[in-house]
Amino acid sequence: MLTIILKEALLGSFSSIKNIIMIVIPIMIAMEILKDSGIFEKIADLFSPLVKIFGMKKESGFPLVIGILIGISYGAGVIFETAKQENLPERDLYLLTYFLVACHAIIEDTAIFTAIGANGALLLITRLFVASLFTFLASRIIKDKNKIKMSAEV
Repeated sequence: MLTIILKEALLGSFSSIKNIIMIVIPIMIAMEILKDSGIFEKIADLFSPLVKIFGMKKESGFPLVIGILIGISYGAGVIFETAKQENLPERDLYLLTYFLVACHAIIEDTAIFTAIGANGALLLITRLFVASLFTFLASRIIKDKNKIKMSAEV
């Protein structure tokens, strides 16, 4: 009985890892291609008005888009890599996280909830609005690194 459970756990784990690898590696390769071709910069420029409202660097736009479209789990590698390569400030990473907690994987989640009867447009607009409002308010509260540390300690 125990061997059957262990076998199922191992097979399930390897299957999950395989699925993640099949998604994350192509995304990381695509990110490098986008960066090397200059498209990365154009995507960041497109979202610069949004990240500017939050007081973030324009380079925060690309990981924001990735997190919104494919989610935090699959987008984490891209987000980490961009944060490291673009030297994003700690404040931007906090704000990016705040936004993505409320609004990530909007395509997938909206499709799932629409399939079970939810109003997709209302769901999408509500999630974007709540995430934007929450992040905007957080951006006004967290002005510098010291306030981040103070708020993290509380």
